[in-house]
Amino acid sequence: MLPLALDVMGGDNAPDVVIEGARRAKEELDAPLILVGTEAVVAPLANEGFEIEVASEVIEMHDDPASSVRTKRDSSLVRCAELVKEGRASSMISAGNTGATMASALLKMGRLPKVARPAIATVIPVPGSTPTVVIDSGANSEVQPQWLVQFGEMGSVYSNELFGIDSPRVGILSIGEEKGKGNSLVKEAWSLLDASPNINFIGNVEGRDVMSANVDVVVCDGFVGNIVLKTLEGAMRTLAKSIFESLAAGENGAEVVDLALPKLLPLLDELNPDTYGGAMLLGVNGICVISHGSSSSTAIYNAIAMSMKLAKDGLADKIAATVTK
Repeated sequence: MLPLALDVMGGDNAPDVVIEGARRAKEELDAPLILVGTEAVVAPLANEGFEIEVASEVIEMHDDPASSVRTKRDSSLVRCAELVKEGRASSMISAGNTGATMASALLKMGRLPKVARPAIATVIPVPGSTPTVVIDSGANSEVQPQWLVQFGEMGSVYSNELFGIDSPRVGILSIGEEKGKGNSLVKEAWSLLDASPNINFIGNVEGRDVMSANVDVVVCDGFVGNIVLKTLEGAMRTLAKSIFESLAAGENGAEVVDLALPKLLPLLDELNPDTYGGAMLLGVNGICVISHGSSSSTAIYNAIAMSMKLAKDGLADKIAATVTK
């Protein structure tokens, strides 16, 4: 398979954690990688057997996404996208500036035929069940009803490829499960989703259903989806902290924590966002993984593993064959 272009300079903890994740992926997965970054950072890695691509600029986390992609044309992010466009790489992975990652992928890789707007698909863990895919989780703050249909189609292909679900159940996020609940966008999109032959549409779902076994793909606009995502991240972090503080309180707190850890750790691993390495920008002509800015080396490793699987499976081609105009 074609190599994966990895932005070594992207992320709060770059380049160290990115390089660590790449080394692990090379050793354990035999991952074909092109490490993209400044010469001082990536040149020494050629001695370890990595293919490297030197970029003279870096898009920082605080840079304006649109203008930085235009002005920093030789940045590691833009070079990653160009490697996919040029057919030298099958996918790009970055834990850097999210907006710039989307902009560079869209500008250089382009949209798939018939796709109106690419969307970010984020995997939400569901303890004891298959994870839920939320799409869109931040790419499009304002959408048209027809776009939500395409989000449902793309999310269905992604859920099928990643989790092996034959006919993923698709719901639209609303303020009530009954038909007719929601704003004008939800009501109009409801009828279009229900009529789509490519979607197993189950109707409205509520916020409480996102982390449940009731639905496989949740569609919404990127404004609402990003709020849902950040709310869940904060709630899970707060809950985990509160549980450990409660267990540790009291005279025998340390012993209680030691007894509880073997039971809690598997659950915490299941809820850990690093498990899937990042969100997927669906609808561009290639694979684009947007990892969290605070990604650990484990997250980078998992992002590489996911990218390899989806590239081998031909995710972009399957989305192109499924999406209706």
